[in-house]
Amino acid sequence: MSLKKLRRQVDAIDNQILRLLLRRAELVEEINLVKEKKSIEFFSPEREAEILRRLRKVKKDILSDNDIELIFKEIFSVFRALKIKIAVAYLGPEGTFTHLAAVKKFGKKVTYISSETIREVFALVEKGEANYGVVPVENTIEGVVTHTLDMFFESSLRICAEIVMEIHHDLLSYYPKGKITRIYSNPQVFAQCREWLAKNFPYVQLIPASSTAKAALQVKKDRNGACIGSRILASLYGLRIISTNIQDAPSNITRFLVISKEDSLPSGEDKTSIIFSVKDKVGALHDALYSFKKFNINLTKIESRPSKRKAWEYYFFVDFEGHRTNKKVDKSLKELEKRCNFVKVLGSYPRES
Repeated sequence: MSLKKLRRQVDAIDNQILRLLLRRAELVEEINLVKEKKSIEFFSPEREAEILRRLRKVKKDILSDNDIELIFKEIFSVFRALKIKIAVAYLGPEGTFTHLAAVKKFGKKVTYISSETIREVFALVEKGEANYGVVPVENTIEGVVTHTLDMFFESSLRICAEIVMEIHHDLLSYYPKGKITRIYSNPQVFAQCREWLAKNFPYVQLIPASSTAKAALQVKKDRNGACIGSRILASLYGLRIISTNIQDAPSNITRFLVISKEDSLPSGEDKTSIIFSVKDKVGALHDALYSFKKFNINLTKIESRPSKRKAWEYYFFVDFEGHRTNKKVDKSLKELEKRCNFVKVLGSYPRES
């Protein structure tokens, strides 16, 4: 078949796609009217998760699951904006991995607000200046982001979604590799590239920055400087990519949390996050964790943090499978409350695969 005929077929399909999208828009507007009458949030993480899970099950030979997710998350973003303008705060500046995670979740049809600190992200959402916030919580190499965990002690915000993203680090600079004498980046990024740096730049000065994007800005002022971060920083700040994928571990994944004033409705595949503190007695933590075993609740994470109120007093952060409204989960939490000094549910939200 000729190129001209093939392109005509593509044009016809594009027209069909557009007509279907217009029909989808009409239905979404009807759904929004129902949501408005019932005071339901217009952003529904659980519904979007259900749609993506269903689409992943459709047999695809050419497009990957990631391709389908990329296409439909932009569709979600555009259709969401038919009714409301969502503002999302993130740990910035533009080009940080948290910014990329926010765009991955919410798409481009959103107002993004860059924040200097994790505390500021929480504050913007609490004050209503942003509808949602995106903050990092853990990395497969470096572990938890303690500042994010600590913020949940004092904040009333809930977790409504999570974002899991594979992280790739590149070395960026204006200048050739041989002229680099200083490298800037976030301390966690240095830790994730420790072996590569020791092998390739054993005598270079490593200078910490609050974010990878701030590191890129520092390089603009340093004739012998380079930075480590995402390759998007190269296009944003006019840098060249010197070396790619310099992280030590082939699987370097960071998990981010989406925070808001409400958590999510059940999606069918959910997680719940909580904080609790145990009584000061022998076996108190064992007794507390038995509350989950008793009702066959699978724990996916447990992390301890000092309370900062009393010496040797700790809080425990726990993630487990299931939604807080599930009967077994509800019974487990009530059992836990009997065995602990303090229990706080941070939110239930769709589990990302």
